[in-house]
Order: sequence, then C-alpha cells, then structure tokens
Amino acid sequence: MSDRHFSVWPEGVPHHLELPDQTIFQNLLNSATQAPDHPAILYHGAQMSYGQLLAQVESLAGFLQHHAGVQKGDRVLLYMQNAPQFVIAYYAILRADAVVVPVNPMSRHAELIHYTEDSGARIMIAGQELLSQVSPLLDEDHLQCVIAATYSEQANPDYDIPLPQALAQLRASQIKGAGIVRWADAVASQCPPDPHTAQPDDLAVIPYSSGTTGHPKGCMHSHRTVQVTCVGGVAWNPMTRQDISLSVLPLFHVTGMQAAMNGPIFSGGTLVIMTRWDRSTAARLIERHRVTRWRSISTMAIDLVNAPDLTRYDLSSLQAIGGGGAAMPKAIATRLKTLTGLDYIEGYGMSETMAATHINPTHAPRRQCLGVPVFDVDCRVLSVSDGTQLGPHEVGEIVTSGPQVFLGYWRNPGATNEALFEMEGKTFIRTGDLGYYDETGYFYMVDRVKRMINASGFKIWPAEVENMMHKHPSIAEVCIIATPDQRRGESVKAVIVPKPGQAPTPQEIIDWCHAEMAAYKCPRVIEFTPELPKSGSGKVLWRELQSRENANV
Repeated sequence: MSDRHFSVWPEGVPHHLELPDQTIFQNLLNSATQAPDHPAILYHGAQMSYGQLLAQVESLAGFLQHHAGVQKGDRVLLYMQNAPQFVIAYYAILRADAVVVPVNPMSRHAELIHYTEDSGARIMIAGQELLSQVSPLLDEDHLQCVIAATYSEQANPDYDIPLPQALAQLRASQIKGAGIVRWADAVASQCPPDPHTAQPDDLAVIPYSSGTTGHPKGCMHSHRTVQVTCVGGVAWNPMTRQDISLSVLPLFHVTGMQAAMNGPIFSGGTLVIMTRWDRSTAARLIERHRVTRWRSISTMAIDLVNAPDLTRYDLSSLQAIGGGGAAMPKAIATRLKTLTGLDYIEGYGMSETMAATHINPTHAPRRQCLGVPVFDVDCRVLSVSDGTQLGPHEVGEIVTSGPQVFLGYWRNPGATNEALFEMEGKTFIRTGDLGYYDETGYFYMVDRVKRMINASGFKIWPAEVENMMHKHPSIAEVCIIATPDQRRGESVKAVIVPKPGQAPTPQEIIDWCHAEMAAYKCPRVIEFTPELPKSGSGKVLWRELQSRENANV
C-alpha cells in the first residue's frame, strides 16, 4: 500500500478509521436518545423530530415481525422514491434484524421479478405511485405482502413548496387489493418489536449491481461494511448536528444512501428530502432551510447552474457540495465555484464498496479526478495483459482493497470469485475501470475494462438490456451500444435484427422497453439492420458497432 497520498491528507483527519462496534440502526437510536426533539426530517412543510422518527421505525418494525412474519436475516424489498417513509422503512427493516434490498423506483416488471426471485424476498415496502408495477407480482405469487406508502401523508398540503402534483393528488383511500397494506395502518398497529439482536457482521443491505452477465447481482453488505463509508464520509468532511443536508440523490443508490441519509443520521443532522429533482425547488429549499450540504450527480449540478433565475436565490448557506457517478465538467465546476465559493468535491466508489473508496481532499481537490484512497483503502493499478503492478501515470485496471469491500454476490459464488482476488494477504476487488495515479496519489479514470454505458451517472450494462430485449416477440438479435448525449454524457442505442416477417417501429420497441425496465436503461435510439457483425466463432462484434457510432459523431 502506497502512502504517497498522505501528503495531501486533510489536516486533523486520522489515517485509520475507528468504527463504532454497532449496527446501522444503533446510529439512529443514539441520535434519537441524545436529541429526541431535534429535527430529523423536513419534508414540504412538515417536520419530524428524531424521537418521532424512532417511534415510527419501532412501530413499523413491530408490524414487519408480528404481522408480516419477517424473521432475522429475511430480505425485504424497499421500492420507493425519496420520502420520509423511505428513511423509516430502511431503519425499520434493520430494526427487525432483516436485510434491506433497495430497488430503483424506475425498475419495471421484468426487473422486479428478478429482484424478488433472486433475493427470495416475499415482503415489499413501496410507494403508492408504484403499485401498478407491484400488483402483478402479488397476482403472480412473487410477493405475499406489500406495504404501500402515500408520501403526501408526511407533507403539509398547504406548504408553498408543494409535492409534485402527481404525488400530491394520491390518497391512501385509493389503495386497495389483496396483500396490500396501507402504510398508516401498518405504523398504527402499535406492536412492539422484538429485541434488536443483529450484530455488526450480520447482513444489512443488498444493493443490486448489474454487469456483463446480463442479470443484476446482489452485493452483500454487513452493518460493518455500511458503517465504514457512513462514518468515513462524516470523518473526511466533518458533519455535526447543526448541518442540514439536501437529500435529493436517490436513497436507493449507495451514494445517496450514505451521503444523504445514513451519514447525516449518524451525526444527528437534519435531512431536507426532495422526492423528485427540480432545480427551482432545490434552490428554494436551500434558501428556505439554510441547507449546508448538498451531494448530487453532475447532471443535477449542470441543470441548477443553467437555471435562468438562479441568481435570485440565496445559496450562501452551502458549506459543502460534491458527488460522484460521473466526472463533473470543468466549466460547471468553475460556475459552481463562482456562485457558491465552494469546490465541487468528487469521489469514486461502487455498489460493491457501499459508495466511496476515493474522495478528493476538501482542501486540495482536483477536477475530473477520482480523488485519493480514503481510510485503510489500498488501491493499485494492474496491467490488463499480465496483472503486474504499474507505476505512476501507467494505465491499467484499478483494483481496491478496504474494509468497505462487500462480502460477495448473493447466492452467486462464481461471480464473487471473478470479482475478488487475493494479493499480498489482502482481498481486492476488480473495478473494471481503467485508470492511473500520479506521483501524489490522486487517481484518474480514463476508460473501462468492462462494457458499460454511463448515462447521467447511472451505470447501464448492455448485456442486461440485451437479455431483456431478446424477450421481445419481434427481435431476433440485438446489440446495445452507447451513443453520445450532450446532456446525459451517454445514452443507450439498440442495433436490432428483426425476426423474419416482422417490421416493428422504433417507437414500438421503445414503448415495450419502458414497460419492462427502468427508463434510464431504455434505448433512446433504435437502428434496424439485416445482420450484426460477428466473429468467426459467432460472437457479436459490439466494439465494431461502437467504433462506427463514435466515428459518426
């Protein structure tokens, strides 16, 4: 392990991270015990204290155990947009000694079936607006119980910064169907939960990460591995009870989960929750609540700085901004610095590492840079051809070892063995990213080993999209490639060979995809072709298609 990055290490921050030997739920319990009346959540004019948050968590945990039959180690799906109910449900599942399986609220039918079948989860907590996607899973016996949350129940309907209209109009009285329980009824059951017996090394969260195999894989994280990046993020850029975080990054994703929920709750701070991104609403909330911290993805920041009326808002309360998922364009970072006086702090991580393994030093950040390895992380660059270790400025695959590295893929030892390997007595994970480090220990990414598309920070694995699209009755063959997108960076393009006698239109294909998979995975461009280029062994030459697409830009 190189210590060259210690020369730019933040002053006063220890090199080694001492973790509290406790579960993630215990973080909430500690904050609620220390300051029960302190605001935990602000949501469209409604305030929830830490004491109130803990009480709802306890009630829902009791319902899960004594009415839904959730036992220790059971997986529970959490399929919801950002809302107070997401936070309550997340901690209630952990309080019940169960395992959170966070699901992207953009996921659709085929994806939901995979998550239920692969995880073995029989219980789901979902947003009311998603019940049209969930109900078929109940009918098909993939699920036995769904707790449906109406976000507006946690908001003030008379507040001058309202919920999006489509969500504000929903009413819990509209929730009907066998196997569906209204959120308010579940929380009102007032059934005390059993004692919390989970230990730090028990499973806590299984976020799903896609890859080259065509099927998302569950990343097993214990309370301890989640605690590493939760506590580490607070230690790297210190956060206190007085901090107010704008929680707009999706909480189902590991970066939002840690930086916009678990970290602030560990420090006892306040969450200002946004259910859907809207630049004017974000600016108003920052001004109204004197938000001090905002973690985002680059597309949100680009959208905000391009707002024509941005200067009318007072953003002076911000003390820390940053994020990850995709490099921040230099021009946008410069504009943000002019507007706020702050550097946008970029970081780097994976679902397999429960967010960041690298973060830029807050006093010496570099733009379009992954940052330096954080607490106890050993990061190397290996030659793709022979696996030898490379020196500064030599490009190879980034491999990482650290206490936040996952325990493996759920029920998939083959994929686990491909991702993890031993070197010098440590377990490393292959990131699939090509990069290098400089003499000071800053890391930079230049390309990918694996075939992947990055659209607004969302990672899209072509094999997964191809796997689902092959189910379309008019598609004989399909190859997914990236097409440049000025706003998103990259978007999805599908090159399709139709079945004989079939003549689907591009819009028919796109509409079908939107019913089966998350919108960000759906192809935005369709190209029909009589055949795909193939190797002598019959493999589709996707690189040839990708090179042709890049050349046409």
